[in-house]
Amino acid sequence: MMHYSSWLIGVKNRASLRNACKTPPNMDRNKRVTLNVDMQNNNPQPNGKTSDLTVMTHLWKKGYKTIKKIGEGTFSEVLKTQSLKDGKFYACKTMKQTINSLEQANNLREVQAMKRLSPHANIIELHELIFDKETGTVSLICELMEMNIYEFIQGRQTPLPDNTIKNYMYQLCKSLEHMHSCGIFHRDVKPENILIKQNGLKLGDFGSCRSVYSKPPHTEYISTRWYRAPECLLTDGYYGLKMDMWSAGCVFFEIMSLSPLFPGTNELDQVAKIHDVLGTPDQSILQKLKQSRAIQFNFPPKKGSGISRLVPRCPAPALSLLYQMLAYDPDERITAETALRHTYFREIRLAEKKAETFQRVSGTMDGLESGGKHNSLDHIWRPARLGKQLRGRHTRQTPLISHNMKHVAEPLIRRNVPHIPTELPKINMVVPGPQISFPVSTMPAFTVTHRGTLPTITSKKCQSRLAKPRDESHRAALKTFYIPPLDRKHGGY
Repeated sequence: MMHYSSWLIGVKNRASLRNACKTPPNMDRNKRVTLNVDMQNNNPQPNGKTSDLTVMTHLWKKGYKTIKKIGEGTFSEVLKTQSLKDGKFYACKTMKQTINSLEQANNLREVQAMKRLSPHANIIELHELIFDKETGTVSLICELMEMNIYEFIQGRQTPLPDNTIKNYMYQLCKSLEHMHSCGIFHRDVKPENILIKQNGLKLGDFGSCRSVYSKPPHTEYISTRWYRAPECLLTDGYYGLKMDMWSAGCVFFEIMSLSPLFPGTNELDQVAKIHDVLGTPDQSILQKLKQSRAIQFNFPPKKGSGISRLVPRCPAPALSLLYQMLAYDPDERITAETALRHTYFREIRLAEKKAETFQRVSGTMDGLESGGKHNSLDHIWRPARLGKQLRGRHTRQTPLISHNMKHVAEPLIRRNVPHIPTELPKINMVVPGPQISFPVSTMPAFTVTHRGTLPTITSKKCQSRLAKPRDESHRAALKTFYIPPLDRKHGGY
């Protein structure tokens, strides 16, 4: 086992090998960039910077006017554009790396992720992909939001209302739950990548996303440092989708307190700041992390200050959810699906259920009112057409079908249908049917008439069901009830 100081020196030496991805220790918060280098799949380092004039010309040819630049990262820049076709405003994300073909552009991990995740209320939607074959420039035309979470809380002096915080966190958890259920995890959840518009929240920037089914080790130096989970810091790329929940917990704290939770200046300082708040983990947790790292490490026992002291006015349900999101052990960390069922979001869930019920009821009423008289009449005559379909399917009519069609069509005769000057089925035409004499002295023979839309009931079937011969047992049963004997007429009873 190596001493703690020796471990720090070893980690520092390894970190010095990543000069291409290293962020200066005194980096200002306004200049933070996403450290999402992934050389394995569609994320090569940019080999040149596309000039602004080239981008503007490229977009103008495709029918978009550039308004202004609204953001820039390591591998892309974001412009506010306006469509020359419909006049709507969009956010255009132009890649700094060049692409050789349209097929390669469509195979970009970010493009594939946005297509798979859309449409969803809390995921940025891809409107159009533009590829310039001459320059190899790829631009993603996405929906335009007002600002991101960092811009929303920047410079704010008073805390946000509890309902606003709860609403934003619920939508963030819904976006992560949708991503994880689709087999993708984001790997770079931070305030700059969480966009808002009025009360709506949408997760964006999927350039660092990865499939949950891909086998580790993954890229070590991923995500922005302040929101990087312990398993990303202490292992050689052995992490999974639970890292997104850790990042969401850091965002949760930052929205409540208006300041970052773990603002480490480097990897060593990042681990120290986590231990200052949460304390050093148990040896069982460290043992699991040691199995996936070449360098052994021991942390001196430290009891953290706790999150509750940093946000003293935090409600108990919110604090409970925050601790579950920031569990040191990823196996004990809460999932996005379980977080949506947390007590903290109980009021939002009840409001959603009421809204869904009201929408279903109002939709049913609107459908009945907008149907009109013609649609209502069309619904009335539907059973008659159903009878015709059944007659076409069954060459031999069974008593059950004839019986059912009779009872379905009987209420139609009794309905008071308003007079509409349209051509309706001929319902008044009477087709004379066979006269059936029932061999009962008390019931005279009557004529059964059938409408044009009903199946014909043959006399043979009626006799087989209604006119069954009575035997001696029936007469004996009648005598027991003191029914007077019937006179014989024409040889029958």
